[in-house]
Amino acid sequence: MKKSIVIAVAALVIVACSTTKKAEPEQTLAQQLEERLDSLRQKGYMAGHQDDPFYGIGWAYEDGKSDVKLTVGDYPAVMGFELGGIEMGDDKNLDSVPFTRIHDELLAHVKRGGIVTISWHPRNPMTTAPDGGRGAQKFPDGSAWDVSDTTVVKSVLSGGKNAELFKVWMERVADFIETLHTEDGQKVPIIFRPWHENNGSWFWWGQRLCSDEEFKGLWNLLQDYMNERGFDNLLWSYSPNLDGNWTLERFMQRYPGNDRVTLIGEDAYQWGTEEDFVKQLNADLTFLTQFAKDNGKLLAMTECGFKNIPDSTWFSRVLKVQMDKYPICYFLLWRNYEKEWFGPVPGTPSGEDYKAFKEAENVMFLNDIQ
Repeated sequence: MKKSIVIAVAALVIVACSTTKKAEPEQTLAQQLEERLDSLRQKGYMAGHQDDPFYGIGWAYEDGKSDVKLTVGDYPAVMGFELGGIEMGDDKNLDSVPFTRIHDELLAHVKRGGIVTISWHPRNPMTTAPDGGRGAQKFPDGSAWDVSDTTVVKSVLSGGKNAELFKVWMERVADFIETLHTEDGQKVPIIFRPWHENNGSWFWWGQRLCSDEEFKGLWNLLQDYMNERGFDNLLWSYSPNLDGNWTLERFMQRYPGNDRVTLIGEDAYQWGTEEDFVKQLNADLTFLTQFAKDNGKLLAMTECGFKNIPDSTWFSRVLKVQMDKYPICYFLLWRNYEKEWFGPVPGTPSGEDYKAFKEAENVMFLNDIQ
């Protein structure tokens, strides 16, 4: 009798374990990307560049070309792409890059084993004409940088005067992301980084342009819509700007929540003195490293650079030295365009200095992560 009971219980345990095993869901593409980033982080951090395959200093839209590749012989591991303008139905983004080209170059980088990240700077729905006429220039009224109205975020939330318009805008973003799939129809993993630098006030979703709750509502609105569209391939990045004075209380005021964020970013440019930049960057990365560790999040330098790099040793002597101290998974230098550049320019002293990244064992380019 007792033996029969033991056998029966054992059988139930086996069945329960088997059932549990079968019930385990497969990893989403976003979860796979998270694991990949975390695994690569154990080796160091990846080099990235915004708009890398589109143009550089002295060239534009030449197949296979890249200032990073021209400098070190390899593509960056991470490439950044921008969707601002897609919400208006434009053919080109706010940096005049055709969306067809963004589509093709993004998928090409994924196909060769690279990692991609997307940002979106939508126009100001309060001041942009329906035909987009006021957003044609760089930063006029109607652009993402138009901060002339403090009710923009409120206007796109449920019940707001622009709520229906913003639904159309989100739909257009989603429709484009839906086209980003492999030749056999499989979605591709993407780091999605909306509403960045919200602790500043130069975008219509910035600190002084909306309340903390309104900002969180904006984040949730977009994320919930993308989830409803079935985009389980988006890894969400929350990326404030260089601050230098983070406290847990201040950081949490706008943080969307652990269930809504996978990667904590830092957008950090040197606009002032080197001393101030280094001090603020180390303060931020010290805080963010602990926050990421405590909350199980990845950490990255989601934007960084020094405009036109007036100090030819800045990459190796300033930026790399600071990043080496922290467990970031990648850094993304901003774009090189005509007379403004943040990444390496081949044949220049700072371009030669950038090679320190390529020579370092803890910095990865495309061939290092394939």
